[in-house]
Amino acid sequence: MKLGLSTYSLAREIQSGAMSATDVVAWIADHGGEHVEIVPIGYSLKDNPELIGAIRAKADAVGIEISNYAVGGNFVTDDEAAFEAEIARLKGEVDIAHALGVKLMRHDVASRQDTSVELFVRELPKLAEACRRIADYAAGYGIVTSVENHGYYIQASDRVLALIDAVGRDNYKLTLDVGNFMCADENSVAAVKRTIRAASMVHLKDFYLRPAAQPPGEGWFQTISGNYLRGAVLGNGDIDMRAVLQAVKSSGYDGYLSLEFEGVEDCKYGARVGLANARRLWDEA
Repeated sequence: MKLGLSTYSLAREIQSGAMSATDVVAWIADHGGEHVEIVPIGYSLKDNPELIGAIRAKADAVGIEISNYAVGGNFVTDDEAAFEAEIARLKGEVDIAHALGVKLMRHDVASRQDTSVELFVRELPKLAEACRRIADYAAGYGIVTSVENHGYYIQASDRVLALIDAVGRDNYKLTLDVGNFMCADENSVAAVKRTIRAASMVHLKDFYLRPAAQPPGEGWFQTISGNYLRGAVLGNGDIDMRAVLQAVKSSGYDGYLSLEFEGVEDCKYGARVGLANARRLWDEA
């Protein structure tokens, strides 16, 4: 197992100009991280290709790996031309992943206001076709692509597993976010046990949970059924993180664990404490 951090965790620092993407790479190494996951929020590798080499050089210099490249995507389009354009765009992102030297890449699949299972079942073949074509392109580089359980529409454990099965490629798997299952009102421990077999990457994230009947006020967002969530420092929230990590560890998973902090606390504090808690809980699992 290799524990590290997504650059998303320090996105506020990047967006404010206080840190650059390469500063984040160095910060991770300074705080015991073993890898960096590249999530281009606050910076763009497409618009600034020179940053690809700078990130690789910094990671080499500080002795950490670049684990995964995670980007957006949406194959719910108005017409066939837009559908093909999105596939072409994401193939370009695969080229960037290759330039970064990673063997893992997550791309989003679909977003909809209507999150009904009926619509998902109807659209599944088309979504699977798009993911299959990108996975086939990525296979030429030896890259494993993946869906993440987020975005409400494709968030529940049964939906991500159904998509992976429909794609039917050995190099198409799951970026398993242990916290995001809560957005679909699933128990994180149960959902992790169900899906860990399909994981190519594991995101560690914690949430505070409050019931729909007790609105907690500003700073919270709602799940599909109306419960309330707020990001937490890993190990401080309401997820049984010890049991989650025990489930991951007992499965035999030995890949990357990537911390994603999205709480209201200072992001450097949340990332630092979250990394320390993740290491301790993993060692105790």
